[in-house]
Amino acid sequence: MSHFSTVKTELRQLAPLRGALEDLGYTPGDSQQTVRGYKGQTVEAELTVAVDGGADFGFRWNESNHSYEFVTDLDLWRQPVPVERFLSRLTQRYALRSVLEATRHEGFDVTEQRDCQDGSIELVVTRWDS
Repeated sequence: MSHFSTVKTELRQLAPLRGALEDLGYTPGDSQQTVRGYKGQTVEAELTVAVDGGADFGFRWNESNHSYEFVTDLDLWRQPVPVERFLSRLTQRYALRSVLEATRHEGFDVTEQRDCQDGSIELVVTRWDS
């Protein structure tokens, strides 16, 4: 019986997901690897983060809903924040990275980015028309 838990997400692009993990201080692996869990159990994932002394976590592609699902052994979760808060912060950073990429693609420049006390992020973007 597998000890791993999976959580559905709306994270659909690998590059902003990787960047969001790096923003939060994690170092994702370079390619598909295994996520380690209880008593040496493993599961394959497209993006993994190895954790010393605790459960690894990763993201694997779910073809049915076209998004990455979070996978880890929750009994071994030893991160400084609960899983729900981690996923909330990760989703916010993912959204920020996606918005920044889209604005750059449309020719906008970020003129101001501010982390607010309520946890939100304010962005001011501009584009000069000639």
